[in-house]
Amino acid sequence: MTAFSTDNQKNLMLFSGRGHPELAEEVAKELNVHVTPQTARDFANGETFVRFEESVRGSDAFVLQSFPAPLNQWVMEHLIMIDALKRGSAKRITSVLPFYPYARQDKKHRGREPISARLIADLLKTAGADRIITVDLHTDQIQGFFDGPVDHMHAQVQLVEHIRNNYPLDNITVVSPDAGRVKVAEKWANNLSDAPMAFIHKTRDPLVPNQVVANRVVGEVEGRTCILIDDMIDTGGTIAGAVKVLKEAGALDVVIAATHGVLSHPAAERLAACGAKEVVVTNTLPISEDKKFAQLTVLSIAPLLARTIREVFENGSVTGLFNGNA
Repeated sequence: MTAFSTDNQKNLMLFSGRGHPELAEEVAKELNVHVTPQTARDFANGETFVRFEESVRGSDAFVLQSFPAPLNQWVMEHLIMIDALKRGSAKRITSVLPFYPYARQDKKHRGREPISARLIADLLKTAGADRIITVDLHTDQIQGFFDGPVDHMHAQVQLVEHIRNNYPLDNITVVSPDAGRVKVAEKWANNLSDAPMAFIHKTRDPLVPNQVVANRVVGEVEGRTCILIDDMIDTGGTIAGAVKVLKEAGALDVVIAATHGVLSHPAAERLAACGAKEVVVTNTLPISEDKKFAQLTVLSIAPLLARTIREVFENGSVTGLFNGNA
């Protein structure tokens, strides 16, 4: 025999952790594939075991995991899944993280503090991930923590479309919750027919987590519908305080738009009572019934994740999904 040939067609396989299986099923439906069956269980002492029920050899593996509470359990499960794929001879492993864990710990505020977002990137690489797909990082520089390609997707398209379809654009002001997100607010304003902008000046005590004092509004909001944007809502204290400041400044209505609805207790109660007309988030994280309230609207991120996975699998242009602006 002087030659050897084989069918080298790529094989896309989708895997899901137990953090948010509903989202994985939505993505699988968009891709017209099935989530690869697996056995996943916890031992009595808390250790996690994972085994895939189909061969993964030579596959282009996409491992989707989201990170609600208990976050650390799902981080460990995700790493174990990646390790199992590497040892099962998957050809390429892409870690799909709709919500990047520990993203708020992206720098040292004081001495003797960790940079946990970098640690997560190092753990993913060590486990065997070749690539990351994620949505709306807390700060863009987290992309540089991972030694490999990072596809940083943006839910702004879905959120903006919802605003366009439900609110008159001639009376909208885009509001950043702090000075640090003004650049993001500019992109929102451009996509909302060059709407005017404002931001809220606030102070934070670095020694007290989840507590922010919103001081005053910089910009014109009186008599206008304010679109208050952020990347995530955790306990809701910051965003609820911002709504109060906007209302006191004469805002007609306030609509909150955020990608990640962490909604830790008591976020649901705070947001329901803060005076916002609507709170719009995506399903990058599961939102259980006890976190839901009348003003809450949840948009699906599955179509965006599915298109991104398809472009990566087919060696297409992920940036093209955002008209070259991603």
